Amino acid sequence: MNGWMQRLWLEERGATTAEYAVTTMAAVGFAGVLLVLLRGDEVRGILGDLVRRALSVDG
Repeated sequence: MNGWMQRLWLEERGATTAEYAVTTMAAVGFAGVLLVLLRGDEVRGILGDLVRRALSVDG
């Protein structure tokens, strides 16, 4: 590799790791918000009703 190409490659080497870290932290934050929402009685009742209606057979 040329000197400037090698320097560019070395400078960009940690960028992918940083992107993965940011993405992982965003996913953890989103999972935390979902967990808080799903623990609420109102949301649990809505989801339970939705599942019951989806599984019931109206003949």
